[in-house]
Order: sequence, then C-alpha cells, then structure tokens
Amino acid sequence: MAPHEGLVHPKQYDIKDSNVELIGSDLDHRVKYNSAATEPAWNNGTVGKEPGLFIWRIENFEVVPWPANRAGEFYDGDSYIVLHTYRVGDDHLGHDIFFWLGSKTTQDEAGTAAYKTVELDEFLHGAATQHREIQQSPSDEFVALFRRITIRAGGVASGFHHVEAEAPEEVTTLLRVFKHPSAGRIDSIIVYEVEPTWQSLDDNDVFVLDKGDKIWVWQGQSCSPMEKAKAAQVVHDMTLAKHVDVEVLSQQESRSRLIVNLLGGQDVEQRSFQAPRPLSGPRSSETRGDPSSSKLFRLSDASGTPSFNLVKEGESLRRSDLDGQDVFLYDIGTRLWVWQGTEASAQEKALWLKVAQAYVRHRQSQDDSEAHLMPIAKVVQGYESPGFLKLVAA
Repeated sequence: MAPHEGLVHPKQYDIKDSNVELIGSDLDHRVKYNSAATEPAWNNGTVGKEPGLFIWRIENFEVVPWPANRAGEFYDGDSYIVLHTYRVGDDHLGHDIFFWLGSKTTQDEAGTAAYKTVELDEFLHGAATQHREIQQSPSDEFVALFRRITIRAGGVASGFHHVEAEAPEEVTTLLRVFKHPSAGRIDSIIVYEVEPTWQSLDDNDVFVLDKGDKIWVWQGQSCSPMEKAKAAQVVHDMTLAKHVDVEVLSQQESRSRLIVNLLGGQDVEQRSFQAPRPLSGPRSSETRGDPSSSKLFRLSDASGTPSFNLVKEGESLRRSDLDGQDVFLYDIGTRLWVWQGTEASAQEKALWLKVAQAYVRHRQSQDDSEAHLMPIAKVVQGYESPGFLKLVAA
C-alpha cells in the first residue's frame, strides 16, 4: 500500500488566497508560541554564514530540516522553505528564500511557511530576496537550484487523518519524467507522480510504472535522450530499496501496448497520447518581460493610511522611479516583483505580500485565469537580485 493511499488531508489551502492575512490570527499566535524565543532551524551555526542550500519542511507548525540527500524531493501535500545562500564578491553573501506551497498543502502549513519565511529573512538582517513558489508554476530561479525535482503524492504524517479502507490488491504508481521549459538550467528534469491511468501518458515524455512486483519504463516516441537517461536514474534509485524486475519499452515497440493495458486502456485503440503537463512553463520570458504591458505601483502610508496607487504604465522601469521611503510593485505580465525601500515603514514592509496577493487576485478577476500562478518575489534596496536588476533600464 502506497504511503499516501487511504489517507485524507485536512482542509486544503486555496493557492489563490493570501497566506499572510493570517498574521495576527490564532494561527499566528500558535506559530509564535511554537517558535518561542528563537528558532532552532536558523541557529545551526551555518545558516546565513556560509554558501549552501538549506531546506526545511513544515511539520505541525514547526520548521523541520529536510535531509540533504533528498534535496529536490517534494510532496504535494506539504509546504517547504528553501534557502539558497551564495557568494557575492569576496566578502559578501546573498540569500534567496523560497517558500514552496504544494498543490494540496493545508492552510496551516502554508501560513506557517509564509510566516517563517519572514522570520528567516529577519534572521538574515532583512537582506534576502523572498520568493513565493507555487507547485504548478515554479520560477526559473527555483528550478535552477536542483538537477532533478521530484514531486510525489502525499505529505507529512501529522498532516493526514487515517481512513480505514480495504487495502488495494497491488500498488500502482506512475511517474512522469520530463524536461522543464526553464531558462534557469538546461538539464532541469521533473519527476512527477501522476494518476495511474493510460490518460496520463504522453508521446513526448518517459513514464515509470511501479506495479510493486515489477517496474516498467515507457518511453514516448518523441521523448529526449536526456529524459530517458533521467528515467534510468529514477529506476536505479527505486531498485536500490527493493529488488524487482525492470523492463524498458519504447512506445514504437508493439509490446509497449502492454503498459497501456496495465493502466486500464485495454479497449483504447489510439496509438498517440497527449496529456497536459502537471507543471506549467514560464508564462513567457521571465527576464525582461514586455515593457509595453508593465505596471508600476507604489505602496505608501505617508499620509497616515496605507495607499496603493499606479505610478506608471507601459514603460521601462528606471531607478529614478523608485523611492527608498516606500514599497513598489512591478508587474511585468509574467511575474510580480516587489521592491522594498530601506526607509520604508514597518507597516509597509509587513503589508507587501498581502497587497501583492490581493493584486494577483484582482488580476484573476479580470479574466486572467492563471494569474494566481504568477511567481512573486521581493527584493530589498541595495540587495536587488540579478533577475530584478535586468529589468532596470540604464
């Protein structure tokens, strides 16, 4: 029986909602209580002090270190925090913090991840770039951190309620292996657990079918050599834990029809298969974007009341457009950037993600059905990431 079968997840987090509207709520107080005076996860002696990749999973409101040998492995029922620390010059460190929200994570987990991301940024003296990452639409920067990303069904044990059910006669797991259309790294490969049915097959990718007593590899007729090689690595990792027979079949072989039958397609006559990829690629280029469709907004409480106003539209961003006393949101159509001035008020700094996601919801209501999948990233004046600096005209 697969670890996630026979389990029901608590109330699922709606990815379209703002996960910082929970600040000040009962959840907020529970998180602070569990955090106590200090967060052990940030105080291991290396976080923020040396380059590296650090990953934590949210488990029962706590930040739990994720094993280094499982870097790149995620569960769709969980939320994670990923810190990438890198060198900038000889004596300076840069930081990117990603809070990754699985498509079936709970509201508690998502809210805790967002809150703890802010806490980690404060631990790093507020100089980090923060990224909200959605499972269905990862940013180039996130994908580039891993040579392989594996997304499996299920989640942390404390996040599930067991349901008594008759155990299935056999385990059936189907993994889809495909190249992610990201400019971040040319060999980024996604391994994604999909519904074990013939309707999940696609000519362009490789699929690994685990039937418990045997593993089958189905190579789509248009898959790439890289996808074949990565699928072989996946199978190798799977067979280390259990010794079972493995059979590799090309879609062009007549015997490959056996896999379609195993997935319930005995009566299906088609010889070509297409299925939407579970992760969307960039909505378009995530670098410069199209200035003609860009919008720059200012978030300010200078009048005593927070206001959010359009500053310019359809023009390139210039350094002179930004004021260090406020927070600005820059929508380039493909993603939303937030720039925080060093002299912005505490209220403006606290509101940025809430306002950013409220703006995304507004776009959603304006017939942009995929607006909620937009990557959102916040940079701080003087510590802007290379991706943001590419947007600023000379």
